[in-house]
Amino acid sequence: MAARDRDILPNTVKPVNYDIFLYDLELGGEFRFQGMVKIEAEIKAPTAKITLNSIDIKIHSAEVFYNGALCQILPKFINYRRVNIQLAQKASEISFDVESQRVTLSFDAEVAVSKSAVIQLKYAGTMNSTMAGFYRSRYKPAVAPASSVPKQGDYHYMFSTQFESSDARRAFPCFDEPNLKATFDFSIEIPEDLVALSNMPEKTVGQVKNGLKVVSFGRTPLMSTYLVAWGFGDFEYVEDFTQRKYNGKQLPVRVYATRGLKEQGRLGLENAHQIIDYFSEIFGIDYPLPKKHGAMENWGLLTFRTAALLFDKETSDASLRNKVAYLVAHELAHQWFGNLVTMDWWNDLWLNEGFATWVGWLATHRFHPNHLVWSQFVAEWVQSAFQLDSLRSSHPIDVPVKDVLEVNQIFDAISYSKGSSVIRMLSNHLGNATTTDLWEALSKASGKDVNKFMDPWIRKIGFPVLTVAEEPGQIRVRQSRFLSTGDVKTDEDETIWWIPLGLKIDPPSTGVTSEALTVREEAIQGVNEKFYKLNADQFGFYRTNYPPERLAKLGASKDLLTVEDKIGLVGDVAELAIAGYATTASLLAFLENFRDEKHHAVWLRIISSLAKVRSIFATNDVLSAGLKLFTLKLVEPATEKIGWDFSPNDDYLTGQLRALLIRTAGSAEHRGTIEEAKRRFKEYATGNGEGIHPSLRLLVFELNVKEGGTPAYEAVKHEYANPKSIDGKQICLSALGRVQTADLVEDFLAFQFSDEVATQDIHTGSIALGANAKTRDTMWQWIKSNWDKVHEKLSDNSKIFDRYLKKSLENFASHEMERDITSFFEGKNTKGYDCGLAQVSDSVRANANYKERDEQLVLEWIKAHGYA
Repeated sequence: MAARDRDILPNTVKPVNYDIFLYDLELGGEFRFQGMVKIEAEIKAPTAKITLNSIDIKIHSAEVFYNGALCQILPKFINYRRVNIQLAQKASEISFDVESQRVTLSFDAEVAVSKSAVIQLKYAGTMNSTMAGFYRSRYKPAVAPASSVPKQGDYHYMFSTQFESSDARRAFPCFDEPNLKATFDFSIEIPEDLVALSNMPEKTVGQVKNGLKVVSFGRTPLMSTYLVAWGFGDFEYVEDFTQRKYNGKQLPVRVYATRGLKEQGRLGLENAHQIIDYFSEIFGIDYPLPKKHGAMENWGLLTFRTAALLFDKETSDASLRNKVAYLVAHELAHQWFGNLVTMDWWNDLWLNEGFATWVGWLATHRFHPNHLVWSQFVAEWVQSAFQLDSLRSSHPIDVPVKDVLEVNQIFDAISYSKGSSVIRMLSNHLGNATTTDLWEALSKASGKDVNKFMDPWIRKIGFPVLTVAEEPGQIRVRQSRFLSTGDVKTDEDETIWWIPLGLKIDPPSTGVTSEALTVREEAIQGVNEKFYKLNADQFGFYRTNYPPERLAKLGASKDLLTVEDKIGLVGDVAELAIAGYATTASLLAFLENFRDEKHHAVWLRIISSLAKVRSIFATNDVLSAGLKLFTLKLVEPATEKIGWDFSPNDDYLTGQLRALLIRTAGSAEHRGTIEEAKRRFKEYATGNGEGIHPSLRLLVFELNVKEGGTPAYEAVKHEYANPKSIDGKQICLSALGRVQTADLVEDFLAFQFSDEVATQDIHTGSIALGANAKTRDTMWQWIKSNWDKVHEKLSDNSKIFDRYLKKSLENFASHEMERDITSFFEGKNTKGYDCGLAQVSDSVRANANYKERDEQLVLEWIKAHGYA
């Protein structure tokens, strides 16, 4: 994307180093702070105006200094040597443009060209509660906290930063664009009994007055503003060391947590130090900083939500083992992909996130091979990428980005999941910084023209469906763009993708004529009619539409299919039916082959696909009951075989499968499952019995909220206020979204938007409400009636706002509702979440088309096969 197409800062000033000092922190009340930043910069052309990025900051003064050593940045507190400084100019006017998030410093005379000017700004900001910029995060301490920890009611506070993509400007005025790299020095004044952290190791600690200290950190390497990080609070840590030596020393790796929780950081720590060594080895570049603390990929200081990093083997859901391992690996990957090598502009975001996702799973597989994470990747990440990219309102992986509000909308399944899926496809093909630079490097290394066959995958919207026709002695395959609405127009279907066919044949044949499809349509000879499957192990990012007879044969030949093959087939058949390329009858008939399935990831895809079908037809009582019965008959044998009770010999995936099957049987109204969930919940709530296994807590809470009315709902709300595990609050919010009556929906929504629920957690309950056919209408009416409250609570963080609206609204299945949603947002300023609203409209239209087209046909099949 050319610079002229971007809304970027003038190129008059180039930052070299930032010296940031924060002081007079108000730890309570308005949570204000004072700051001073000295930006060493090159003035490249004479100018009477200097424009930086700034939002939610009040600038007291701005000056430019020339030619001379600077005073030390802490004159208020520390003795320093006076030096000669020539005061060049003081800004005569400081003006803000709130919409563009910029501040302009105007001078009476032009600022002269200089290689070493210093722009000094004194300012005030806020440690906000929106998880953007420099923010405060509340928690209930596990043990008695340090005396200076700020407190409001039962909650105490820690403080941290979140600057990606463009929120450094909320903490200090800066040139907040990824290619405007600089070095950073950071100092902060905090109470002497608290701990401060930043990107680099602590350099000095200066005692001041009134129980305060100033902590200063070493200078960072050259890096982008969004990678700067700091935090402070009542922290403790656990520590380990890398096995490899870096600059002759083992690297210290620490996990910090609030007091009393550090031991729950052991799992993250165990993964972190091994992964640093692994990445240093496979990338051939050693980790470059002198320490690693830690999800945000800040260089040298990863930050995570508590529930994403801490793990207690006695009380945490076992699924968090996998989540912690992957998230640590993903964020550590950014120390190379994104930090050591940074994108020029946000259109190349996918290079950061796509590669970090792919190698994150690579490392997780390396250290946890029994988790079978590539099956999970195909079942969840590939499918989520398909889901978004099947919409007309999707976007290319390498997408033009004009400004920061557009940036925040592309932190989505395209940049992460499709990006990593395409890299996985390429890696399988090759056997092994701008996008074009990358492909040229890979082409040179592999001897293949990578740019030629990858360019459409990166720069074009969407993905193909391969339609298969069987002919004597051969199959004919044709590629076309796949849309979930099933109504691709001619001008939307012009891309010809390079498609690795991945043809699996049994018995093997040497007469196959093609490895990849590079034209619109091609005949492939030598295909054995007994058994064949395209896209072996689901490496290719495309769907395959087989003739019904072939699909039936594949269903009867499951022993020849890998786990990934099965996941891909189930996902393809389900989405082809929803889009109208196939029928729901073919999907249901295909799924009947899987009653004896043993693999968690396959069941996960089956149950997810069925849940979507059930959701769309939920308003038809007869059909809804029939699909529940179908689901129950499908999972009942496996559910009864695996049982409720855990054995010490159970592996990780057995436990995950048990929770998935029981949860599904309960949602399909299996009475024995529901009664057992009620019994365990009662024992748990009264403190009797052995309680609920952590991996079953979510499903037990969900089933009781669904079946138990107000008493169960209030019991889970009480549990939310007094969680017994790190992940307890998220579990409760998900479970509370299973309410069945309008009055409880409205109570839950009011609770979500109260001070009891953290802003970043609001969407957790709304995912459940949006997926709940009994509640989504009431939720939408509540959102409309309380729009001002919703907007005020969420709009300061566009990522959270966008996610909330999409998860709340995307499951509707009527054209009337799509028109109502569109009508409500007409005339509103939707910048920052307009792409999400377009995706909601596409999703609802696709669901509505499917419902109208297949409802009667599905009902007939259900009746004909004894499910109604």
